[in-house]
Amino acid sequence: MTASKFPVLELFGPTIQGEGMVIGQKTMFVRTAGCDYSCAWCDSAFTWDGSAKEHIRLMTAEEIYAELKQIGGDTFQHVTISGGNPALLKGMGELVDLLHRLGMEVGLETQGSRWQDWFVDIDQLTLSPKPPSSQMTPDLSILDAIVARLQEANPNRTRFSLKVVVFDEQDLAFAVDLHKRYPDVLFYAQVGNDTTDAEEGMDFLQHLISRYEWLVDQVSASTALRNVRVLPQLHTYLWGNRRGV
Repeated sequence: MTASKFPVLELFGPTIQGEGMVIGQKTMFVRTAGCDYSCAWCDSAFTWDGSAKEHIRLMTAEEIYAELKQIGGDTFQHVTISGGNPALLKGMGELVDLLHRLGMEVGLETQGSRWQDWFVDIDQLTLSPKPPSSQMTPDLSILDAIVARLQEANPNRTRFSLKVVVFDEQDLAFAVDLHKRYPDVLFYAQVGNDTTDAEEGMDFLQHLISRYEWLVDQVSASTALRNVRVLPQLHTYLWGNRRGV
């Protein structure tokens, strides 16, 4: 059988995962091209807006791993598959299987708009439905089906989570509704980065911290969000809006 080829935009690391259920995890990144959304505040729009199309490489799972090893050597045991939306790639299970055979754990984030059978093999799967500020409208019936299939495959429900990025009060209300819809799913609220065009520096960092503080205060006062985890976008504290870190 012919090996699948995946549209790869970036391979980098080792670094830390700055978001979601494995925040702080040392990892290598595989960033794929293509997305079925076009979020207003997307911090990786180059994956879908055509601005980086000349950098896309079609690579097999073996080629991806070989380059990860060339970059990271023996310094890593975790790989994050990112995008865009890597859930658009039906054959991605080939990469997941290869990484597992080589002793790696695999994390992945997707907006929950598309099911793939290889989801059940991901070690840490983050479903991140997009809130109103994104100007996208998630189909929650699809998300319902994805959550149900993941719960059936993983009865202990520890290998996947929900994450909502929160910029404002409308997004917070969306997070509340989603948490009520899936009360048994590990849930994260993560503050949105509204400074994607800004240069890093002390003023930039202080703004990020104040935004995180705002979200912590909102969640702390909420009677609906009683069992959630509140996250910053950690990598922006260290490297601002730079790519490939």
